[in-house]
Amino acid sequence: MAESTIQQQRAVGWDKPELDLSEADWQSSSRGLGDVQIAFVEGFIAMRNSGRPESPSLIFTPAEWGAFVSGAREGEFDLT
Repeated sequence: MAESTIQQQRAVGWDKPELDLSEADWQSSSRGLGDVQIAFVEGFIAMRNSGRPESPSLIFTPAEWGAFVSGAREGEFDLT
């Protein structure tokens, strides 16, 4: 497989560290459904598309992750 040529640029005001995700323990949902995987790294939560693991990961603080999970449970992101 060819090495990815995607270059990531940090957003202005980005307050999260550059995390080394090469050794991250990526986890899928307990049901194995969907394309999302998460990993807990250095006090942050990383989320990636399991179908394209070479693409950029989203990085959440614990507070951001809690808000995201609460919103998902409450149907905030339900598009149906």
